[in-house]
Amino acid sequence: MAGQDKPLVWLHGEIKTPPFSSEARVEAGLLLRRLQRGEVLKMPHARAMRAIGSGCHELRVGDKDQTWRIIYHVAAEVIVILEVFSKKSQQTPKPVLEVCRQRLQAYRKLMKEGD
Repeated sequence: MAGQDKPLVWLHGEIKTPPFSSEARVEAGLLLRRLQRGEVLKMPHARAMRAIGSGCHELRVGDKDQTWRIIYHVAAEVIVILEVFSKKSQQTPKPVLEVCRQRLQAYRKLMKEGD
């Protein structure tokens, strides 16, 4: 896959205006494009989410009156979007972590069956 952007695989969520402001949507798009090109993002843009699984991270997108999170998994050939949500507290809500674990597990199972 050298020289090609990794495709995005959306398991859940979307980035559109509204509810994202135009500025936040553009920022999210630019960060996702950097991921597709193979760049490893770090704070303040992203952080690892080991509680979900290996290769999982969250993008942090500031908006006018809220903060968006995009939970993603870096797979060998794709970027898997597990969840998009507005974060209202310091900690990621447990139901979000659990649903992301379930989606990641289902994705991995599906990919294993495809081999």
